[in-house]
Amino acid sequence: MSNKLSFWKIILLGPLSFLYGIVIRIRNFCYENKIWLYKEYSIPIISIGNISVGGTGKTPHTEYILKMLKEEFSVAVLSRGYKRKSKGFRIVETTCTALEAGDEPLQIKLKFPDAIVAVDGNRRRGIERLLDMYPELNLIILDDAFQHRKVKPGLSILLNNYHYPISSDYLLPLGRLRESKHSSIRAHIIFVTKCPENIKPIEKRIIHKEIDVLPFQYLFFSLIKYKEILPVFPEEENLTDVNNENLKNFNVLTFTGIAITKGFTEYLEPKCKSFSHLKFSDHRNFTKKDIELISDHFAATSEPGILITTEKDMVRFKNNDIFPEELKKYLYYLPIEVLLLLSEDEKKQFDNQIFSYVRNNKRYSKLYKNAYQE
Repeated sequence: MSNKLSFWKIILLGPLSFLYGIVIRIRNFCYENKIWLYKEYSIPIISIGNISVGGTGKTPHTEYILKMLKEEFSVAVLSRGYKRKSKGFRIVETTCTALEAGDEPLQIKLKFPDAIVAVDGNRRRGIERLLDMYPELNLIILDDAFQHRKVKPGLSILLNNYHYPISSDYLLPLGRLRESKHSSIRAHIIFVTKCPENIKPIEKRIIHKEIDVLPFQYLFFSLIKYKEILPVFPEEENLTDVNNENLKNFNVLTFTGIAITKGFTEYLEPKCKSFSHLKFSDHRNFTKKDIELISDHFAATSEPGILITTEKDMVRFKNNDIFPEELKKYLYYLPIEVLLLLSEDEKKQFDNQIFSYVRNNKRYSKLYKNAYQE
């Protein structure tokens, strides 16, 4: 991302950005000096989040942490469930709609059906409800909670998109930052996400210097790996045999409701016979009018044609009758997962940071350590 701003953008948005920064600094000052009180819990809490607007990969990184810990510990994921229509605390079930649970919590639940996933805009209440409902719980992962100062996590992971470095960005509305880059001091682990696969060691060292990683912090790098496309409605009859290799035989219409579409489109476009893309706003709750627009564009797509959307957008059509029956057999999605760009030593270091924190702070940790050592 270029850090150059036009003169008129600075003139028009600079004062607003300055005022916004004052408000954020006052807020953080109040928490750091205990004018406003945060709460700590005896159970280990890992927070995963960012200080920039969208597109850092919070959900796939949350899924990665959940996957690595769920075999050894009883883990719950707590999210606010952004843009859901339901209120208060709710346990997310695989039968929920995105309007009931939020798209990202439902995505996690569909990928890990046995996991405990909950939503609550009040994180304290959500944590306390989870502890009441699941006394055996060992760990809570807070999704998108770096800025949530009312709860103090034991381990905080800050994500920064490689293409939009916080070191050269500006506060809203001049830039993409929701907090000053100096707020990264609260993080124990910093991830530079969505990196190119061939990122060089010298570039990593430059980024390390630009971020100004502190002695107690760890910096790691990751990328988004695109997996084999899957049907959104696998129960449909007469599904077309589609995979990532034979996309060259299909005319593909994609549609997205995510913050940053570049990686998704750049991955798919070269693989397709023809490619077009409809971009909607992030966390889009697709309306009847939106679906009609998609249907009209697909009707104009040459045969053989298919529809592909993102994994996050896919969940908006699960358990929901909004999508036309006649188009279901053509609708596919592109799953994603996080791949950590770590050497063997860095992988051990990362795993040790996560597992040591949870093992040493687990509820009833004395009893647990004795059992673990046996």
